[in-house]
Amino acid sequence: MAIRKLVNVADMSREWWDDLYSRCRDIIARPGVYADSCRGKILASMFYEPSTRTNFSFQAAAQRLGAGVFGFSDPVGTSASKGETLADTIRMTAAYSSTIVIRSPQEGSATASALYSEVPVINAGDGGHSHPTQTLTDLTTIAQKRGKIGNIRIGLCGDLKNGRTVHSLAEAMEMFEGVSFYLISPKELSFPDYVLDRMNQVGQKYEVSESLADVIPELDVLYMTRIQRERFKDAGEYRRLKDIYILTKKLLEGAKKDMQIMHPLPRVDEISTDVDTDPRAAYFEQARYGMLIRMALLLEFMHLPREVPPVTLSDPYAAAGECTNPACITLSDTYLPRLVSRSGSDRCGYCDKKVTSMLL
Repeated sequence: MAIRKLVNVADMSREWWDDLYSRCRDIIARPGVYADSCRGKILASMFYEPSTRTNFSFQAAAQRLGAGVFGFSDPVGTSASKGETLADTIRMTAAYSSTIVIRSPQEGSATASALYSEVPVINAGDGGHSHPTQTLTDLTTIAQKRGKIGNIRIGLCGDLKNGRTVHSLAEAMEMFEGVSFYLISPKELSFPDYVLDRMNQVGQKYEVSESLADVIPELDVLYMTRIQRERFKDAGEYRRLKDIYILTKKLLEGAKKDMQIMHPLPRVDEISTDVDTDPRAAYFEQARYGMLIRMALLLEFMHLPREVPPVTLSDPYAAAGECTNPACITLSDTYLPRLVSRSGSDRCGYCDKKVTSMLL
C-alpha cells in the first residue's frame, strides 16, 4: 500500500507499517544489499528548527542507501530570511530533489508543504504537533526489543502537552491490540484536548497520574520526555516544572525487570546518567533504529514518480474561517487554503486544534 507523504500518523495504516517494518528488518539483516539502492536520488533536508538525531539519522539513512543530500539546518542562510514563502521554497526544493524532509516550529508546516511539492514530503517534527518518523522509530524499537507490538502497558512521562513524539505515538498505537497508557504529567503539561478527544473516540485505554513512582511497577515501556524549555513563554513556569520527573536507579527498583526505558532524546536531566548502564535502557539503541527505519522509508519514497501537487484545493471541508492557534502555519502563511478535518469536532486541517468559528 503506497503513500506519497508522511506528515501525520493518520497517513499510516497497519498494512503499510507491516510492509515498512519488514523492509527495515531486511535492511538490518542484509545492509550491503541496499548500499546502492537509491544511487542517483537526492534527499532535501530542510530544518528550520534545531535537531541532532532526526537530522543526522535522515542524512545517514540517505547516504547508506547511496543517495545524495543537500539542505540547511538554519533558515537564516536561505531565502526564507528574505521573506520567501514556504510554498515557493518547497516548489524550488522539489525541483532539485527526490524527497523532502522538513522540520519547523510552525504546526502544520509539513501538511502545507505537501500541497506544493512534486515529490514526497516527510514531517520531521512540526512544533508541538506531530513527529511521525519518531513514531516509526519508537514502533521499531518496541518490536525489536519485545518481538512484537501489542498487549502492552506504556507510561508516557513528562511534557505531554508539547511533546509531539508522544502525541504521534498515542495515535499510532490505535493500530495494535491490547495497548493501554499511563499518562504521567503535571496538570499544566497534560495531553492537549485533541489528543485526548481522539483517544476517547477510538476507545483507547488510559489512566492519568501525576506520580511516576505510583505507576512504574505496572509498565512494560516507560517513555520519558524532557520538559521543553523552547515551548514555554514563561521562564519561571519552566524552572518550576523542569525537574518534576527524574528517573533514577532507585526509582527503577520498583519496575519490571524487562521494562524498556525509551526517550526520543535529547535528554536534559530527566534520566539520571547512572541509568544508562541498566539493561532496560533502550534510548541509545532507539536512536540507531531511527536511522534504520528511515532507510526503509526513504527506499520507498525516493523511487516514487514526480506528481503535480494539488495546489488549488477543492476540499469538501475547505473553510473561510481562520485557525486561532498562534503556532499554526496558517497564521503566517495566509495564502494557504483553509482546511478543516472532521473527527468528532471541527479542527484545523493543519494543526488539529479546535476551530470555534468556521464558515462552512
